[in-house]
Amino acid sequence: MTTTSSLISTLPGRSYTDPDLFAEEQAKIFENMWFCAVRAGDLPGPGAFRTVQVGAESVIVVRGRDGRLRAFLNVCRHRGARLCMEEQGEVRRTIRCAYHAWSYDLDGRLAAAPNLAKMPDVDRVEYGLVPVHLREWLGYAWVCLAGEPPSFEDTVTYAATERLGDPAAIENYQVDRLALGRRIIYDVKANWKLVVENFMECYHCATIHPELVAVLPEFAGGYAAQYYVGHGAEFAERAEGFTVDGGAGFDRLPDLAPEQDRRYYAITVKPQVFVNLVPDHVILHRMFPMAADRTVIECDWLYHPDVVASGADLSSSVELFHRVNEQDFDACERTQLGMGSRAYRAGGVLVPSEHHISAFHQWVNQRLRG
Repeated sequence: MTTTSSLISTLPGRSYTDPDLFAEEQAKIFENMWFCAVRAGDLPGPGAFRTVQVGAESVIVVRGRDGRLRAFLNVCRHRGARLCMEEQGEVRRTIRCAYHAWSYDLDGRLAAAPNLAKMPDVDRVEYGLVPVHLREWLGYAWVCLAGEPPSFEDTVTYAATERLGDPAAIENYQVDRLALGRRIIYDVKANWKLVVENFMECYHCATIHPELVAVLPEFAGGYAAQYYVGHGAEFAERAEGFTVDGGAGFDRLPDLAPEQDRRYYAITVKPQVFVNLVPDHVILHRMFPMAADRTVIECDWLYHPDVVASGADLSSSVELFHRVNEQDFDACERTQLGMGSRAYRAGGVLVPSEHHISAFHQWVNQRLRG
């Protein structure tokens, strides 16, 4: 609802603080949509696994003996004990419950249990692990807990087309072939929606991102890269690369189109992924909402494999967006402190350059209404 001719109402403060509303978001958004869970390269060989929280559920993503990634609910089918307590690890042959020793093959089938031979009629598939839908894109495993997941093409890959204006544009970066150069995990004391809203707008950029604005001077005007379909923010004339001091980075990724050189593009893949594209590397954020006022964010810096294998110094390249992250997350935590105030009970306002945040709010409300 418009409050004046130029200001747009936001969500009310309780949208960011209410545990019951957060639980509803977990069920209706994160457990019903495709969720970017783990980088495929983190699970290099058979038996390698990682556990991730998707909504209120714990999910195991594991590499099978056939090389495929599969995902299962992290729950033993016998008495419901959690199977894998560690965030990551490797099992030799089976996933074994520490309570009663029920064991499961890497494809989810029940493999063994005490006295199982005396129960020959037990269906080892029926009593196997509960499977979770899994797709791979950009070198990551995306999972969905819904019985009938939404179209991956319409809800995930289309986000890149919608933002870049060309379905082939993101393919030029060959993200699935890049190597992990650095990963930093941030534990942010703020609601996940505040993090999304912050990433989507640049009204704050001139205020808190001096290093970013020095490389991307058009951000000083308050218009984010996501404001225009197909538009990439152009590097400053003096900037040789996307680095903290504007110095040279690395060679341009080999398949980039000429018009993608010296440009920065940002993509939001709802509900929890941000993709940042620059000529020599890609930065990908995955959010894991843990509570109404806590969001864990894993940020990966991805480079051409030759760059990583060479042992090149990545610090100047990583430091730019690390500072941006710290500045953004400090702002989100500062904002979270105001969400419970009576001053924000009815919410706040958006200026015209933030209109796409209003569209995000509408999307959230639509998901909650089902």
